[in-house]
Amino acid sequence: MATEGSASSTAAVTTTGAAVATTSTAAATTTETTPATSASPTADAGATTSAAPGPNGTLTIMSHDNFVLSKDVVTKFEQANGVALQFLKAGDAGAALNKAILAKNNPLADVFFGVDNTFFSRAIDADIFAPYTPAALQAVPSDFKLDPQNRLIPVDYGFVNLNYDVAAFGAGKLPLPQTLRDLVKPEYKGKLVAESPATSSTGLAFMLATIATFGETGSYTWVDYWKDLHKNDVQIVDGWDTAYNKNFSGSAGKGVQPIVVSYGTSPAYELDASAGKLKEPPTGNMVPPNGAFRQIEFVGVLKGSKHVDLARKWVDYMLSADVQNDVMPQMVVYPVVPSATLPDVYKQYAPVPQQPAVIAPDVIAKNRDRWIQQWTDAVGQ
Repeated sequence: MATEGSASSTAAVTTTGAAVATTSTAAATTTETTPATSASPTADAGATTSAAPGPNGTLTIMSHDNFVLSKDVVTKFEQANGVALQFLKAGDAGAALNKAILAKNNPLADVFFGVDNTFFSRAIDADIFAPYTPAALQAVPSDFKLDPQNRLIPVDYGFVNLNYDVAAFGAGKLPLPQTLRDLVKPEYKGKLVAESPATSSTGLAFMLATIATFGETGSYTWVDYWKDLHKNDVQIVDGWDTAYNKNFSGSAGKGVQPIVVSYGTSPAYELDASAGKLKEPPTGNMVPPNGAFRQIEFVGVLKGSKHVDLARKWVDYMLSADVQNDVMPQMVVYPVVPSATLPDVYKQYAPVPQQPAVIAPDVIAKNRDRWIQQWTDAVGQ
């Protein structure tokens, strides 16, 4: 959010990478690391990590590869419940969910974390989650609650939107674009780098934002917009790392494009990661109406769990202050519980967009493949 990356390295019991925007297509789109991941050492990714069984056994938590919590947060749950936590990292968001669905009759884990709103309908339709309503859910705003039966419980959220290089805009320089459509104007020719929605979770989220903005009918549709971006020399790359760390002029890579599709928390992270070397972020957010796509991540108890009571306690824990206060420092995503604490740098430089793009999960599920093909045709990929 899907989310940013991990802001710090954590112990091997939990670390496999950093949290990211986890939107992806079923087959092609990949989950990506973000500035925090590239800046932070981590333990080996993709492995199953566990401690010795506790007196109450082992609780297995299946997730995408980039789920991270602090060691102290994990240990607190283990000690309070007399259980060892085993973290089964199963690929990107789409791959992990597919594995959970294929193992429906013999589940690989007790809990699954990392379903996002682009895969929500697939997860619900597969009927792999058991209903459970944690007491703390009442504190979560209603717009995060997408399942009336509470099979999937919201945990965190983030935004994909445009970042710009502060040094490239302002007095005597280019004016900052005010709308997405401004990017097709001649003065912004070749100024934008975006990721392909066919290969990038970030790119998929931005494509969805353009669909929400321009629609599929009328005199100027989202496909028309992408055709115009293509004519205006938008640079299309496979993934976020290339876009941000190579093409974007505001990153350490010092590329040539001053506008990039990234995350709403990226400017704050740039400042936070500088360890005091910077006084202001070198980048900023450009968030016109519908210009940011919100990604929500969910957790749920898998049907067939052998440790249902412990699995429910873990879901409870995901909405506790311990975890909710940890998700921004560790995964650079916003907690869904409003009372959670955010580091000051994110309060100041990562404000929540007031009018994000919204597309219902079932609409995304129904149209995703068609939309990606239309995008591919529009930009000649």
